Amino acid sequence: MTARTSETHVVETPDFPGVSFGRSADGLCVALVGEHAFAMAPARDGRHYLVTGWRIGRPMAEWTRGDFYGHAGELADEAAFRAHVEENALHQQQRAALGRREIHSRAHTPWGMSQGATVYAEGVVAHSTAGHGGFHLSAERNRKVHDMLRANGGWYEEDCRWAAVAQAFPEFFTDFEKACAETTIRDWYPDAWEAIHGRVLEPGQSAKKDERAFFEKHTDDWVVVSAIGSRHQAGFTEVIATPGGKRGPGTEERRFLVATDEYHVGRFGFVIDVARHRVYGGPSSFMDWQGRDA
Repeated sequence: MTARTSETHVVETPDFPGVSFGRSADGLCVALVGEHAFAMAPARDGRHYLVTGWRIGRPMAEWTRGDFYGHAGELADEAAFRAHVEENALHQQQRAALGRREIHSRAHTPWGMSQGATVYAEGVVAHSTAGHGGFHLSAERNRKVHDMLRANGGWYEEDCRWAAVAQAFPEFFTDFEKACAETTIRDWYPDAWEAIHGRVLEPGQSAKKDERAFFEKHTDDWVVVSAIGSRHQAGFTEVIATPGGKRGPGTEERRFLVATDEYHVGRFGFVIDVARHRVYGGPSSFMDWQGRDA
């Protein structure tokens, strides 16, 4: 059933209450999806952020900014806010229809003792622990994961590797989850993505591939690995740079001074221009600097 008013758009299913939009007591655009609350909160420079709450036990017209504690990214405008909320509603509806089961579990995982698990299907179980979590696949299920994404032992942590499970078994995931998995694989496992899709990712389409290209381009340049505002040189940032941004024992390090208003890290790092940024051998603002200047 679908009902519309000037303030509320409700999409209902027999097992799900739908979506409601409104205004809070302090004038924020707000929405309710089941027990999940959303608001479009203003920030500096005319920007807005999506903030979230849960089980706010009052009508939307009585909500305030203080009811929201989660931060879920930047929003372009009210249309983007509504689109995000409706996407979340569809995700929750699809998830309910998938019939996942919560079970008690004390299984040993790579992240510690399981404190509970969600059964997506036979042989596909997501575990939660005190500090992390992820999926475990049975041996039979694990053999169906793409060989460039497959994890030995069938454990897939929740930050990135979980996407391999969604790619292998899309029937157990919502549209939103599948889209997130697709983005994760494209960004962090570009070689696997290209093998799966049979095409090459262009610059700007994969974070990991762009990062590789950056460091290949700057392999012989000094790339900043640490930075701190200088206490000794006003208006400058003191930085430590290494060839190609490498780290680890035996890596050559040099200090440079960069004008603070020029120092912007960018996506993968700040590259020293040796023609303009001078090597610095003066007093350091790095507490652990041991006088390693070349």
